[in-house]
Amino acid sequence: MSENSDNDDERWLIVKGRRWRRTDPTLEPSVIEELKGHLGAARNAVKQAKKRGAENDLAEARQRVNVAKHGLGERGEYWWEMSVEDRRQRAETALNELR
Repeated sequence: MSENSDNDDERWLIVKGRRWRRTDPTLEPSVIEELKGHLGAARNAVKQAKKRGAENDLAEARQRVNVAKHGLGERGEYWWEMSVEDRRQRAETALNELR
């Protein structure tokens, strides 16, 4: 697969030469917004736990980041290789875990 194909433009974002997987475009905007809210809160919790040196809190916060990223389709199985229903179910499962 070429990094310059149209499909790759929909799948990957290049920032400073590093390739990042894009958010699943089939997810409802409200689902994306909620997952990104959880992601932001979890990233903040990672930062705070690092400051405090709280290893248990850090591990929990990193797990929450991971769950949110999976729900958005940015980690785990490639969203473009899954059915739309499976993609939506993955996002809902992540939301249920983060709520």
